Amino acid sequence: MSHDTLCIVWFGIMGVLLIGYAILDGFDLGVGILHPFVPKSDEDRRVMINSIGPLWDGNEVWLVTFGGALFAMFPEAYATLFSGFYTAFMALLFCLILRAVSMEFRGKFGAGAWRGVWDAAFFIGSAGVPMLFGVAAGTIMLGVPLDERGNYAGSLVHQITPYSVLVGAMTVALFAMHGSIFLYLKTEGALQRRIHKYVWRTFGYFLVLYVLVTMFTLVEVPAAVENFRRSPWLWVVPVLNVLAIANIPRALYQGRPFYAFVSSCCSIAAFVFLFAAALFPNMVRAAGDGAGSLTIYTAASSPRTLTLGLLFVLFGMPCVLAYTFVIYWTFRGKVRIGDHSY
Repeated sequence: MSHDTLCIVWFGIMGVLLIGYAILDGFDLGVGILHPFVPKSDEDRRVMINSIGPLWDGNEVWLVTFGGALFAMFPEAYATLFSGFYTAFMALLFCLILRAVSMEFRGKFGAGAWRGVWDAAFFIGSAGVPMLFGVAAGTIMLGVPLDERGNYAGSLVHQITPYSVLVGAMTVALFAMHGSIFLYLKTEGALQRRIHKYVWRTFGYFLVLYVLVTMFTLVEVPAAVENFRRSPWLWVVPVLNVLAIANIPRALYQGRPFYAFVSSCCSIAAFVFLFAAALFPNMVRAAGDGAGSLTIYTAASSPRTLTLGLLFVLFGMPCVLAYTFVIYWTFRGKVRIGDHSY
C-alpha cells in the first residue's frame, strides 16, 4: 500500500479504538457519575460498583492501545497534543487513577466516613474523565494555535472556551445515560426501579445538551461540515445517529432496555465517527484558516512503521476482542454480591 493509503487505514483504526473505548469505558464512567445519586444504602452502592468491577480495567485497554498507536503511527500529532495539552492529560491521568484507587480502597474498611470519602473520589474521577475528553474534543474542533513547526503555541486559556465546556458537559450527560441503561440491565428490584427514573432524567439532560452542541457547532465551527459537502454520503451517519437517539426512549417505553443500550452504543460510535469526519484529514487542526494543521499525512510515521504496525493489529486485535468477549460472557446477568465483592 502507498503511504497515503496506510495513513488513511491507520486513521480508521484509531477511530475504531476510540469507539471501543468510548462505548465500553463509557458505561463504567456513567456508573461512577450516578453513584452518589441513585443508591439508598451501602449495599446498593456495592451493587453498582460490582456491576463494573470485573470489566473496567479491561475496558481501559482500548485507551492504552489508542495512546500507543498514536505515539507509534502519528508521532508528530502525539508530540503536539501531549505537550500542548499537558495539564489536561495530567488531570485525566489523575482522574483515572483516582477512580481505580477509590474502587479498590472503598471496601477495605466498613466505616461510613471512610467509604464516603472514596465514594466522592469515585464520582470525581468518573465525571472528570468524560469532561476532560469532551473539552479536549471541543478545543480540537475549534482549532488550536500552532507555530510554523506544528508545536502548540497557546496556553491553558485557549483550551477552555464556552464551546469546549459545552461539549464536555454533553459528554458527561451521554456517559451518564449510557451507564444508567447498563445499570438497568444489571440490577433488579427496588434499585432497578430507581435507576429507571434516572435513565429518563439522564436522557433528558443529554438531549438538551446534544441540541445545543449541534447548534453551536454549525454556527461556530463551519469547517466541521466541509467534508460533508464534499462527500454527501456522510450525511447518512448523522441521520442514523438521530434515529439511534430517538430509539432510546422508544425502546425504554416498550420495556426493551437491551435495545436501548444498543442504541446508546450506536450513538456513541456515531459521535466518534462524526468527530473524525469533521477533522479529516487533520489530526490537529490549526486555529484560524487551518493553515499549518497537522494532517494524517504530515504527522504519520514512515511507510515501514505503518506497515509493521498493521501486522501487530492483525495478531493483537483478535486477542483483545477474544478477551473482551470472554469477560463479558463470564460476568453476564444480574449482579450478585459475594464475600469477595467490592
